[in-house]
Amino acid sequence: MDFNMKKLASDAGVFFSRAVQFTEEKLGQAEKTELDAHFENLLAKADCTKNWTEKILHQTEVLLQPNPSVRVEEFLYEKLDRKVPSRVTNGELLAQYMVEAANDFGPGTPYGKTLLKVGETQKRLGGAERDFMHSASINFLNPLRNFLEGDWRTISKERRILENRRLDLDACKARLKKAKAAEAKASLWSDEVEKAEHELRVAQTDFDRQAEVTRLLLEGISSTHVNHLRCLHEFVESQTTYYAQGYQYMLDLQKQLGSSRGEMFPGTFVGNAESTSPPPATTSPPTVAATIPVVPTVGRAPNPATAVEGALNLNDVKPPASGTRKARVLYDYEAADSSELALLADEMITVYSLPGMDPDWLIGERGNQKGKVPVTYLELLS
Repeated sequence: MDFNMKKLASDAGVFFSRAVQFTEEKLGQAEKTELDAHFENLLAKADCTKNWTEKILHQTEVLLQPNPSVRVEEFLYEKLDRKVPSRVTNGELLAQYMVEAANDFGPGTPYGKTLLKVGETQKRLGGAERDFMHSASINFLNPLRNFLEGDWRTISKERRILENRRLDLDACKARLKKAKAAEAKASLWSDEVEKAEHELRVAQTDFDRQAEVTRLLLEGISSTHVNHLRCLHEFVESQTTYYAQGYQYMLDLQKQLGSSRGEMFPGTFVGNAESTSPPPATTSPPTVAATIPVVPTVGRAPNPATAVEGALNLNDVKPPASGTRKARVLYDYEAADSSELALLADEMITVYSLPGMDPDWLIGERGNQKGKVPVTYLELLS
């Protein structure tokens, strides 16, 4: 009991001494031991890493699960060390509704058949999304959380200890200074000076030891960056795989719908399903583990129907009595020559096909302007 009381009194004295030193520093009445520039840079780098890791972690969680209520629920399950219940993705739920609707409308009807096809694709997209979320959580989110909940907590704890050691050191310096000032007036204070010098040596040793421990932990932030860089590459690869799968699934669906649409509407023009992908980027993307197919540039390669269209005078071309349609332009398009019509995204034009034309091209009209336009840049409407 006596030992505990003594320890409690000693701890209270240390706490009071630190509080006095801290207050006097804030008031500019006491000197403060400054850390070297390299150490300060390490502290700034660590704080920057912690702040941006928190933001990236949070926003990635929002990307993978936009519903805040579900995120809170998953967080609680994780803290309780319980398995998170399996949930259907939005794509899988949409697929379920489409299949049920197709069964009600009749799976043999054109609308029912299309609902079944689209529903199956949505189910595959939902499965790909689930795989992406699982991969991103394991390979990217977990390492970020482990840093914040493990390494960073250790660093924060050692930094608090270092700050206390610094306050103790500066308090000892202040006591020694006062003891020496009193010694100059009376020799009775010589014992106090000796005691203060001993306390200062002990405090300096403790501070130096703690500073070295903290320095080593802070220098480990560079290794953390290397680890997070590797995790970031894995996240990009899994995201690329996810979008590549989605692209392929939709391309397959587009081909199916294109062929079935031709059967249902034989009197109307149907563009080539294989060529209705978005225009490629001007530069080739870097090679990764999974890549999205890049469609060759439309309209720049030699046209198979050049012989037919080369002899075609656009001024003499008249719209056919049937087959004229409206189309919305999806992307800007720069005409390669005078036979083509330049396009602006989101504008509406009239299009139609002529006998012998390449199926990847249509004749487009906008007011008094007329020229060939690529099907891949259009959304055909009525």
